[in-house]
Amino acid sequence: METKSKSQKVNSKMNSGKFREFFVDQLKDVYWAEHALAEALPEMAEAATCGALAKAFQKHKKETEGQIRILEQVFELMGEKAEGKKCDAMAGLIKEAKSMIKDTEDDTFTRDAGLVLAAQKSEHYEIASYGTLVEFAQQMGELKVAKLLQKILDEEKKTDVSLTMLSEDGVNEGAVKE
Repeated sequence: METKSKSQKVNSKMNSGKFREFFVDQLKDVYWAEHALAEALPEMAEAATCGALAKAFQKHKKETEGQIRILEQVFELMGEKAEGKKCDAMAGLIKEAKSMIKDTEDDTFTRDAGLVLAAQKSEHYEIASYGTLVEFAQQMGELKVAKLLQKILDEEKKTDVSLTMLSEDGVNEGAVKE
């Protein structure tokens, strides 16, 4: 008689109904978050002073729309309907970004620095979420799902790096001089 290894027992438990439900629930959370972010990015782009930052937000909107399509593939692979569940964290981060716009003067690097800060907070939230979801999918043996989620995670990391580069290439310096 064959005995299951510890990792096989863990995988079996993680792919059980409750954990799978939890995983799908978290997919719904990030799906809502991506939709909300896609709606917020044009306002952030419009509020940006620096043309490069505005373009970065426009580019990220297109990437986010692609990530939504990838998440729809993930739902399909999981045999689930693609639907969102309000993500309180992203709702709060978007609210904070809107406050940054409201609380800073038009056409200032200070506003841009605030927008980068707000955008990086949302990127770090997404990086944490997708990193964990990739691990969950791997543990459940959902390797195609993990691969798709890893693609989104890699894009989020690149966006974070590009925002840092924009800050270092003049936004922060300009804000300090204002």
